[in-house]
Amino acid sequence: MAKLIYSAITSLDGYVADEDGNFDWAEPDEEVHTFVNDLERPVGTYLYGRRMYQTMVYWETAGTVTDQPPFVRDFAEIWQAADKTVYTKTLERVSSARTRIERDFDPEAVRQLKARAESDISVGGPDLAAQAIRAGLVDEWRLFVAPVVVGGGNHSLPNDVRLKLELLEERRFGNGVVHIHYRTRS
Repeated sequence: MAKLIYSAITSLDGYVADEDGNFDWAEPDEEVHTFVNDLERPVGTYLYGRRMYQTMVYWETAGTVTDQPPFVRDFAEIWQAADKTVYTKTLERVSSARTRIERDFDPEAVRQLKARAESDISVGGPDLAAQAIRAGLVDEWRLFVAPVVVGGGNHSLPNDVRLKLELLEERRFGNGVVHIHYRTRS
C-alpha cells in the first residue's frame, strides 16, 4: 500500500504563508531543494487544492526557462512525471499534463487510491491536507521549518486534530532550515 505524505515548508510559528499570502521567505536554497528533490522522486501522485495547484503549475514549464540551475530542472522533471489531482469547485480546466480535477475530496476514494497505487502519494496545501489529516489518511509528515516567525497567516496544520507521531528523521541545513520527518502512530 502506498503512503500518503504531507510535506510543507512552514515558519517556526507554524504558517505556510503570512497574513498577506506571501511565502517568499520559504523559498528553498540549493541544498534544501536538492534534498526535497530526492524526497519527491518516489512520489507518483500529487493531491492539491486549487491554490496549491496554481502555485505548483509553474513546474510544468520551469525546466524550459533559460539558465535554470540543474536542481530546478530536476524538480520540474520530477513534478511533470507524476499524476496530479486538483480538488476544486471553481477551476474549470487545468494547464498541466497528467492532471485531473475532482470537485470534492472523498476520503474513501483516497483510501482506495492508497491501496492500489504503486508509488507514494503527496498531499499539498494546508487546507486539503487538513481534510486528509482529519480523515486519518496521512501516514507521514515531512515538515521543513524555516528560521522565520511571520506572526500570522495560513496555518500549516489544523488546530482541531490530536495525533501521536513517531520521529523518523531530522536534518539541519546550512541556511537554518530544519527538516523533521514523522510517521503517524496507531
